[in-house]
Amino acid sequence: MKTFRLYSLEVVDGDTSVEVPLENSLILNKEDDFSNWLIDAYTDLSHYEFFKNIYEGNREVIVEAVITKRDNAPAFFQTKIVSLLKFEDHISVLFQGQIRRNKGDYSELLLETLLQKGLDGEELLSEFREKLKSKPKIKVKKS
Repeated sequence: MKTFRLYSLEVVDGDTSVEVPLENSLILNKEDDFSNWLIDAYTDLSHYEFFKNIYEGNREVIVEAVITKRDNAPAFFQTKIVSLLKFEDHISVLFQGQIRRNKGDYSELLLETLLQKGLDGEELLSEFREKLKSKPKIKVKKS
C-alpha cells in the first residue's frame, strides 16, 4: 500500500457537488488486483447529514481528489462510503473505490461534459478550444 496526503476533496452526488474542507486527510492506493483506493476524509460536523444520506442509501459517488501537492491536477474516483464516524466536532468519512480517470484524460472529460450540455458542431469546437486553454474544473457524473 502507498499512502498520500489528500489536499482537497469534492464529492459529486447526482447534480450536487460539495467541496469538503479537510483536516488531516489521507488517500491510500491499496495496490491490489482491483485497483482499489481508500480515501479518509476528516472534516467538520456540518457535512454529517450529506454523507449520512449517501452512506445509508449505499450510493456510489464520484470523488475529485487533489493528491500530494496542492497544484496537482485532480484525480477522479468512483466510490462508496464504507464507514462514517461521528465525533464531537468532526466526522471521518472513509470512501473505497477505483480511480476513474487520470489527469491525462482531461480533454476527454472536457469533451464528455460539453456533449452532455448538448453542444455540437461549431459551437462545440469553439467551446472545447476555449475551455482547453482555460482548464476549468470539470464536474463529472457517474456513468
